[in-house]
Amino acid sequence: MQLESGDLMRTVGLIVEYNPLHNGHVYHFQESMKLTQATHSVAVMSGNFLQRGEPAIVNKWARTEMALSIGIDLVLEIPLLFATQSAEIFAHGAVSILHHSRCVDSLCFGSESGELDWLLEGAKKIAQESQRFKNNLKEYLSQGFSYPKAYGTALQSELKDWKIPLDQPNNILGFHYLLALERLKSPIVPMTIQRKKSGYNQKEFTDPSIASATAIRNQIFYQQGFHLESIAPYVPTTSLNILEREWKKGRGPVSWDDFYHTLTHLLLSKDETELSSIIHMEQGLPERIKKQLLISPDFISLMKQIKTKRYAWTRLQRLLLHTLLNITQQKAEQCEMNVGPAYIRVLGFSQKGQELLAKMKKRASLPIISRISKAKHPMLQLDVLGSQIYSLGYKASGHSGLRMEYEQPPIQLKH
Repeated sequence: MQLESGDLMRTVGLIVEYNPLHNGHVYHFQESMKLTQATHSVAVMSGNFLQRGEPAIVNKWARTEMALSIGIDLVLEIPLLFATQSAEIFAHGAVSILHHSRCVDSLCFGSESGELDWLLEGAKKIAQESQRFKNNLKEYLSQGFSYPKAYGTALQSELKDWKIPLDQPNNILGFHYLLALERLKSPIVPMTIQRKKSGYNQKEFTDPSIASATAIRNQIFYQQGFHLESIAPYVPTTSLNILEREWKKGRGPVSWDDFYHTLTHLLLSKDETELSSIIHMEQGLPERIKKQLLISPDFISLMKQIKTKRYAWTRLQRLLLHTLLNITQQKAEQCEMNVGPAYIRVLGFSQKGQELLAKMKKRASLPIISRISKAKHPMLQLDVLGSQIYSLGYKASGHSGLRMEYEQPPIQLKH
């Protein structure tokens, strides 16, 4: 991106979930600022439901506060329709927002490999997928490979001497970020930082100060006698304080178990034809899910019953989430999902973030939304619906969360 005459602003973009924000995220943010020599930062963040098909532990406003508290200047939301999809669609939605903001110079993401050249080479060659690649991908999926494994194997068939394992979560997300940049013909410069000390899916604490979000959530949900102090070494004090506040207000921790009765009702009340209309639902799955539901007392039990070699855990979680939110193929088409996000939603900003917003309002190629008076676009209607359903998982009584999308202004933080 060419800087205007006299424009000394240099902005790095980050794609995040912060579920919750921990010390590893702080490291990535600080290293990204150094590597890119950025003066400003933008984080595009998933809302209340996440890419792996699960609810966030606390709502997007609380996680926006966490982001601003560590120095991020502007937080934008990935629309629900993109935030809860496979890596390719998730990445396209997130990167599109950065691209259409027209104020981001670089994108810095974490990866297990820490190698950019191999990922770039693969992205450039696969940007216009050949029919052979598509056929190979379909074949490996039909053999029961997980999507990351199938994608990586199909990629190896296309590229000689390919050395980056795409069955590692950060590698595959990074690859799809590069793929999205290539397809958008974006001037944003990609950079990567190697993930260290704790793997994405690592469930235990193995380092005195760095742990994965998975390990932290595991400690919160599954350890007996849990106290917030037990995760204190692994999260910034601000994150800890925000979590404690949300706990006290009855707005967390939120998990799939908080929606299981609602999900059960929906699965029982819909026939197989209705369930088949859910986006990405395959033939035979509605029958399997409804059958196993009858012997599953909780969400984890249901997942264990329906998971197979062909149907990976994350893929099924996304299907059940889309069922909970009633995201049908027809709704996706109404939202023109293939085009990309229809707007840029602002969740929060710092004083420096206001400078970015002023720049975005002059340059952005999508409408910028700071407050919702009425959700007119079907994609925005899904965002509102998602937040309303998410609030049903709160422990607090009452329905205050149902109007939060309309009443909550962007979070402002001075730093």
